[in-house]
Amino acid sequence: MAKGEGAESGSAAGLLPTSILQVGERPAQVKKEPKKKQQLSICNKLCYAVGGAPYQVTGCALGFFLQIYLLDVAQVDPFSASIILFVGRAWDAFTDPLVGFCISKSSWTRLGRLMPWIIFSTPLAIIAYFLIWFVPDFPQGQALWYLLFYCLFQTLVTCFHVPYSALTMFISTEQSERDSATAYRMTVEVLGTVLGTAIQGQIVGQADMPCLEDPNGSAVASEGANRTHSSSGCSDTDSTELASIL
Repeated sequence: MAKGEGAESGSAAGLLPTSILQVGERPAQVKKEPKKKQQLSICNKLCYAVGGAPYQVTGCALGFFLQIYLLDVAQVDPFSASIILFVGRAWDAFTDPLVGFCISKSSWTRLGRLMPWIIFSTPLAIIAYFLIWFVPDFPQGQALWYLLFYCLFQTLVTCFHVPYSALTMFISTEQSERDSATAYRMTVEVLGTVLGTAIQGQIVGQADMPCLEDPNGSAVASEGANRTHSSSGCSDTDSTELASIL
């Protein structure tokens, strides 16, 4: 064989179409197996979507009824109530990027990077939420009580919701599945908004209104705007006197 003959034949074989090559000269083709899609079941999507309901329920309840509760039930003065609501919202805006930064710097664990934040913040957020709707026995420090637990709840619910929202990128590698799970979550969050408005309003409406003594000595309900009488806090004998005053 002449020098360079093998190289010329090899280069010619590479330039010729595969159809005119002999069977023995055709290059070997590697078969690529089709990639299986990582599909999520409806149960998995529902379980993921349920996690968005508590955030919407508590957010709507606090947004609609916390001011009414502080003024009418807890008897906090209007200036202190406005300070509580403003500082709580401002603190929530501050903790959102702070918690996101802390989560991004946290190390991976056996449960992952996001799940420890969700697991440990959930029970503490439940306790803080119920303490917001509790009237302490000491009237002098009520404003500090509500401010403390309102800011604490905002911090804990941020520690829950920020990693929960980030879970969307980890539940599936398929964009269509992530979009479908997000649609399930948004649907449940809308239902949570409705439930938070309806259920919490009934709870706040059933709260006992404290009775105050008017200058004539009769016990009247402290809700002066509606002029209603609290049946649990005021005696039935004062109903006639309240009607005469109205």
